[in-house]
Amino acid sequence: MTTDFVLAKVQTTLMTVLIVSAPVIIAAVVIGILVGLAQALTQIQDQTLPQAVKLIVVLVIIIVLGPLMADQIAEQASMALEEFPTVTR
Repeated sequence: MTTDFVLAKVQTTLMTVLIVSAPVIIAAVVIGILVGLAQALTQIQDQTLPQAVKLIVVLVIIIVLGPLMADQIAEQASMALEEFPTVTR
């Protein structure tokens, strides 16, 4: 097991995490900005409003994209488990 092999596996794992988490993070940021802008324009000072809206949007995205995210994570885990015997030699 070489350093290049370990770095390649770490890189693919981090890219998988980035790809899987990106839709949720992007949606939360966009909704946060839009709700913050709407609050500033209407002068609403409620702090629970952005959190509730973000929570609902994130849950919807996880429900819609959950199977795709789970497939990517399962594929990464499957590759890691298949390579485990050769790595531990």
